[in-house]
Order: sequence, then structure tokens, then C-alpha cells
Amino acid sequence: MPNLIIARPESTEFDPYYANYINGVPGDDAFTAMRNQIRETVQMLQSLPESQAAFRYAPDKWSINEVIGHMCDAERIMSYRALRIARADATPLSGFEQDDYVKAADFDTRALASLLEEFQSIRAATIAFFGSLDETALRRSGTANNAGISVRALAYIIAGHERHHVQILRERYGVK
Repeated sequence: MPNLIIARPESTEFDPYYANYINGVPGDDAFTAMRNQIRETVQMLQSLPESQAAFRYAPDKWSINEVIGHMCDAERIMSYRALRIARADATPLSGFEQDDYVKAADFDTRALASLLEEFQSIRAATIAFFGSLDETALRRSGTANNAGISVRALAYIIAGHERHHVQILRERYGVK
């Protein structure tokens, strides 16, 4: 694994909407945070019995399976954005409606173990991708969802988004 450090982005490198995700990443290295999260998150979720995977803490909220599926979808999308921008593609990238994605995916028909395997695969690919980038690529900026964003900001958003949902799983769903 490379000794890459992905430094915290400046506030001018992302839309303020993402500040909570970025600020939620501890330390000053998104690469290390992403590498640590994969172990911690999978270990936490592997302890859940399959019977809890469809649990919702309120009728209008996502199930545990849907939260994990959403984490997978969002990481794929953010990594794709990072790839396009890192490769100096100036094409503005569209946003996505997370609730529509979750509804269309029908995650509750899948086994929890299947979703965890998918999450691990996606995160491994994300780490490999970011590990291949140099400082020039990490500092490149582009447009996604009608706002400017840098590649390194996307790394922090990926790590912060996972952290956000893990916190929700612990606090609202009782996952230990």
C-alpha cells in the first residue's frame, strides 16, 4: 500500500453541503481513514444477524440493508466523479437522487452478507484508485451536481459519508 497522504481540502474545493462529511473525518489524511474504515465497518456489520437486516427505526426510514446499499451506491458515484476529474475530464457531472436509487435497488431482497461483500469490494477499488493518484491529480477540480469539487475533497466526502452512516447505524439502529 502506498504511503499516500490525502490532505484535507480547503473550503473553496467543495460545496458547503459536504462540509459535515469532510469535517467528520478525523485526522488529516482521508486515505488512512478509508483504509481503517473498511475493517471497522465490516466488523461491526458482520456481527448483525440476518434477521435484523430489514430493521427500520421508523416506518419512513431506510432499513439497515438499504443504508449499506446506499453507502455502496454513493461511494461508486463519488469515486466515479473522482476518476473523471482526476483524469482532467472537464465535463460537468450530474447529481443523483439517493431515495430513487434505494427504491430501485430493492436492497431488502439481498442477504446482508452479500451487501457487505459488495461494500468491501467497492472500498478496496476506491483505495486502489486513490492510491494511484499523485498530488496533481488529487488537487484537480471539476464540476459535479452544479458545484465545484476537487478530487481530494471527494476522498474526504467518501470517508465522511461512511462515517456519517455508521454513526446513524449505531445511534438509531442500535448496531454495536
